[in-house]
Amino acid sequence: MKEKKRLPTDGGPIKWTSPFAALKQVELPTVSPNHIANDQNAAVPTVPKKNRGRVDIIRQTAHRGGKTVTVLTGFVGIGQSEKEALAKQMQKVCGAGGTVKDGRIEIQGDQREAVARILVEAGFRPVLAGG
Repeated sequence: MKEKKRLPTDGGPIKWTSPFAALKQVELPTVSPNHIANDQNAAVPTVPKKNRGRVDIIRQTAHRGGKTVTVLTGFVGIGQSEKEALAKQMQKVCGAGGTVKDGRIEIQGDQREAVARILVEAGFRPVLAGG
């Protein structure tokens, strides 16, 4: 039969052992700051991202009941599946809905800055157009 552990309710001392008590005897390895800086530089690739072309970023409100939509057009040499993957990433970062229609990516709201940042990371050259 399992022994029940009870805590005293009369305000007396509580017998408690820390689960981390065994870690007091463990000696951690020391690392120099130069070693850490070298590891971080080694992880960053030095190959520049290739230019995948210009992409226009347009803010539109027409034919949408006054709602603002960010439209990305002008993709060259990119398939439908990659556009859908980019759209999904943009939706996640912007916290908004979106879709891929007629070769364009549409993201709800005025998300031009966030979308431009994602495009630069993907190797595109974003150009802000429209009001």
